[in-house]
Amino acid sequence: MDAPVGLMVLSNRMIQRVNTEIERIFGWSREELEGQSIRILYPSSVDYEKTGARWKRWLESGPRYTDERFMQCRSGEIIWTRATGRTLTPTDPFRLMVWCFEHLESRPPNSAILTPREREVARYIVNGYTSKETGQAMGISPRTVEVHRSSVMKKLGVQNAAELAAKMIVQK
Repeated sequence: MDAPVGLMVLSNRMIQRVNTEIERIFGWSREELEGQSIRILYPSSVDYEKTGARWKRWLESGPRYTDERFMQCRSGEIIWTRATGRTLTPTDPFRLMVWCFEHLESRPPNSAILTPREREVARYIVNGYTSKETGQAMGISPRTVEVHRSSVMKKLGVQNAAELAAKMIVQK
């Protein structure tokens, strides 16, 4: 229960057990999480469905899966995490799984070539902050935020903030 990484046991995408670090990462108590669908930790239903389909395809060919993705905390804040899972039932991958979650607070996502500052700006955008609010929170000017935002949008191939948020939340 006191491992330094977040551990979660799932059965058919329902949370069976979580450790103390999962409580710290996501802000939910053990009692609130256990018995819930893991959907509670996803920013959108689309992301939940796409990720589940990806897990299933991957786990049918091997017992382990790792990726980095946005997940949602109890507060509504969207955070970047690394998830590593192992099925304990290879013939029925979702029947019983163990997952390890790590909050990647300052690391850029592997799936995009974003600088640490761009990743920080992107996190604020995904959480609905304006350029002015982001600048205040980061201690930089709104114009600097716009420069980083523009760079992120170009790198991810999106045209506006809504597309950017959608792409970052359902990426991979």
